[in-house]
Amino acid sequence: MTLAAAASSQPKSSSRGAPEPGAAIVAPALPRTLVISDLHVGGRFHRSVLERPLPRARLLEVVGGFERLVLLGDTVELAEGRPRRALAAAGELLGEIGRALGRRGEVVLVPGNHDRALIRPWLRAMGRGLRVAGEVPAQASPALDALCRRAAPARVRVCYPGVWLSERVWATHGHYLDAHLIPVSTYGLARGLLGRAPSDRARPSDYERVRRPSLRLGAGLLPQVLGAPLSALADLARATTMPLVRDAVLRPQIAPLTSALLSLQMRRASMPALARVVHRLGVEAEWVIFGHVHRLGPLPADDRELWRGPNGSPRMANTGAWVWEPRLVTHATPPHPYWPGGAVVLEPGGEPHAVGLLDDLDAAALRVGR
Repeated sequence: MTLAAAASSQPKSSSRGAPEPGAAIVAPALPRTLVISDLHVGGRFHRSVLERPLPRARLLEVVGGFERLVLLGDTVELAEGRPRRALAAAGELLGEIGRALGRRGEVVLVPGNHDRALIRPWLRAMGRGLRVAGEVPAQASPALDALCRRAAPARVRVCYPGVWLSERVWATHGHYLDAHLIPVSTYGLARGLLGRAPSDRARPSDYERVRRPSLRLGAGLLPQVLGAPLSALADLARATTMPLVRDAVLRPQIAPLTSALLSLQMRRASMPALARVVHRLGVEAEWVIFGHVHRLGPLPADDRELWRGPNGSPRMANTGAWVWEPRLVTHATPPHPYWPGGAVVLEPGGEPHAVGLLDDLDAAALRVGR
């Protein structure tokens, strides 16, 4: 397995001062960066492949070769109830990651829609002052503070809703794109404006106010025998927003068809919605890295022109996910867009590119569930 690594660094901000006339401009050294997301550690339905020994060992081995690890949202599964268990599992993993990175390494934690509760008090205090790359204090909540401490000896930085990894690369979990879909979910149909916003510009706080109703809301409150089917029903509801797709599309027996259809819908709706978010927030990035949709890319077989916003900008890359989803990967062989273990790497002077860190592991090593 060959991995190229990462470029990133100084936030792009209008508040940065201009250099003195005649002063030499010295570009900061960009750390080698690995970006992963959607680990969903500690979920009550045990979907995270990091509960298995080989995927976990592989991640720690790879992390040790980087200077910076970006956890781009949904690191901790806090949307299924039982947060104490989820936080304990995530803390254990962060401790291992921190030791793998060492004192010179950095963890950048960007919450997503499943672990946004970690920063909820801070978000309320920020209100309309929230910016596209807000720096969140570790003390935003006791749970966040505890997680950051577990990552020692590595340094930890928390950002939300996004982070500048270099002057031209912005990364965000991507859940704001849901606001541009009908219904409000990852696999909905594209719609135009966000709610009743009066102009073509928006603030992050505008997206924070968008309600995201979901059948999952009650899943965490039920016993697992009832919660698991309800969680599956929520996935089914998202998939059946696609035209002419019957409920049976999520059966594992026809996973190749499901995967192809969801990838098509992502290109038709989710990526245009993300480009809309970037435009409305005024993010002037050449590249945008996101997660949320669990679809790694662009892969070598993908049409890279489809991974661009209007007029070719911004270019987009998705981190994939670290969950085992039989309704998408049954009968599949990697490289595959929904195979667990996706990541985006950035190397100094290079462009972000997607890699599959677990592509050499078979289903027996990755399959989870109890």
